[in-house]
Amino acid sequence: MEYLAILTPLAAFLGAFLFGKKIGDRGAQFVTCAGVILAALCSIALFFDVALYGHDRTLPLFTWIAAGDFSVDWALRFDTLSVVMMCVITIVSSCVHVYSIGYMSHDPAKGRFMSYLSLFTFAMLMLVSADNLLQLFFGWEGVGLASYLLIGFWSHKHSANSAAMKAFIVNRVGDFGLVMGMFTLFMIFGSVQFDAIFNDAPHYADAMFDFMGWEVHALTLACLLLFIGACGKSAQLGLHTWLPDAMEGPTPVSALIHAATMVTAGVFLVARFSPVFEYAPDALMVVCLVGATTAFVAATIGMTQFDIKRVIAYSTMSQLGYMFFALGVSAYGAAMFHLVTHAFFKALLFLGAGSVIHAMSNEQDMRKMGGIYKLIPATYILMWVGSLALAGIPFFAGYYSKDIILESAFADHSWFGEYAYWMGISAALMTAFYSWRLILMTFHGKPRAEKEVLHHVHESPKVMLLPLLVLAVGALFSGAVFYEPFVGSGYAKQEQVHTEVVAEHMDIERDVEAPVLDEREEDPHAWNRFGFWRTSIKVLHENDTLEAAHHVPEWVKLLPTGVGILGIVLAYVAYLWTQGFPALISRLFKPLHALFFHKWYFDELYNILFKEGAIGFGRMFSVSDKKVIDALGADGMSQAAAAGGGALRKFQSGYVYQYAFVMIIGLIAVISWVIYEGMF
Repeated sequence: MEYLAILTPLAAFLGAFLFGKKIGDRGAQFVTCAGVILAALCSIALFFDVALYGHDRTLPLFTWIAAGDFSVDWALRFDTLSVVMMCVITIVSSCVHVYSIGYMSHDPAKGRFMSYLSLFTFAMLMLVSADNLLQLFFGWEGVGLASYLLIGFWSHKHSANSAAMKAFIVNRVGDFGLVMGMFTLFMIFGSVQFDAIFNDAPHYADAMFDFMGWEVHALTLACLLLFIGACGKSAQLGLHTWLPDAMEGPTPVSALIHAATMVTAGVFLVARFSPVFEYAPDALMVVCLVGATTAFVAATIGMTQFDIKRVIAYSTMSQLGYMFFALGVSAYGAAMFHLVTHAFFKALLFLGAGSVIHAMSNEQDMRKMGGIYKLIPATYILMWVGSLALAGIPFFAGYYSKDIILESAFADHSWFGEYAYWMGISAALMTAFYSWRLILMTFHGKPRAEKEVLHHVHESPKVMLLPLLVLAVGALFSGAVFYEPFVGSGYAKQEQVHTEVVAEHMDIERDVEAPVLDEREEDPHAWNRFGFWRTSIKVLHENDTLEAAHHVPEWVKLLPTGVGILGIVLAYVAYLWTQGFPALISRLFKPLHALFFHKWYFDELYNILFKEGAIGFGRMFSVSDKKVIDALGADGMSQAAAAGGGALRKFQSGYVYQYAFVMIIGLIAVISWVIYEGMF
């Protein structure tokens, strides 16, 4: 079962890619869909076995690298963290595969597209099931390659090619940080195995590291470098510019990459290395600050965009910011909880947007939509479900996960935790606003599309709507179902059960209600407050913000819902009940609107600093290359040889007396040199 969960997407990719012409498009669609659905069923079975029944295990496959004393096995790691990610990846990927049958029905290369989807799924599964840094890096780079192929799938479009290159290059910047982090961890621990690193982390809590002549805290340096890699994949502020441009790919790609898989790889990476991050508080602070700022900045941009997919893309970036500032306050369970719920409702929104685009003859500009809710009622209702979950309205999935993140940030009782809370509240207000801005501009009001387009508006086929229904179930119920195991208040119960077990095995009497806090450092089960996560996520007792989150003041819990409802009301006021209100606001706050609309000018800034700067450096070096290196080097030597040859050629006149004269001159020169050397 373990092998089927991981390897069937690979087999599906090979079958569709290598034998696509023989089996045809229908055969490729069947092979890839069947492979990923089988992987999803096996992942669900593993979730019950590993996460619920506690049967963690690692399956070695073969020795991958053996060089002297250095040896790395290729192994599959199955713990709660990995099986949760596997379920998210395969379930969303299954929905995307089936949806693509309808969405890509008119594409001439639909078989190749399906094979790329399966390759991407396999790479993600390899990443989350890795047992060491090198294996994780293999999956990490495999995801980067597959995303490049998928984003640039419509290679006839220049914009798609540029977007694919941009995603690949920006992610390489982050990957450089990841590689440096891997090197740093190996220098500190002498191993790339996760268990060896995690078990030895407490012993290196105070270790220092010589980095470029500076004495720095070793684990902080390693964690910050890992976080740079996470920022690239998860589009955090600074390395986020590739995400909106990646919307040039087909809509199923947007759902797969930007909802539940590639962009959450960075969240998974930080959660996986929680045993190391717990001993690097400065690194956690940076993670929190970057995540909170990302959530706010992305929300401001999302309010001003008109491309339906870009609005959802910036929403993804904002929600990833929530996950990261939850990680920054050691609320790893809350981050993973939001990762799961977000996967369902964001994939639902992306695929719902694809259904709208399909109905509107590939139109993506919301200014050219409106008044179509009666024409595509199923899509309309499903988009409502996704938007309600995104806005955090009770009792949809996003309500549970977003609120526990905000409560954890407040409960951290640190200045950066409080900063994250208020940035998150601001982002929640804007999220609700731009979610209903999307709903109202797309489905309500007067139709703004051309008559020919409106005439062809139709509901999507069942093969596209069925995956939306599956995701809608997750957007409705995943929050309530997974709240207690992921983030519920279970620490006292965990300690009591553990104490009872210890007392039973030692045959002693003990007050089972008294927590055994002094054993926390020695007892691996006491690292985490939840039996659900066990040792896959580790939190020090003093960093346990999730337990404190359940005891915050009532206004802290109610405020996110209040601002969410306020954002929805403001959207109705601006886009349905009044005329010209958005235009008035944009005129009154023109500089601020321009800042948000132009995405805080990150692209323009990077264009000046890096693109134009690189071209300027290239021109400068080209001049020095031609005027100095070539002039004194190859070109100069060749010119000197040619000039010397031209001078000697004058002596080749054909007259014997001239040859004799040259020979006599040469003989006199040689004799003179010999006499001169003899004298001195």
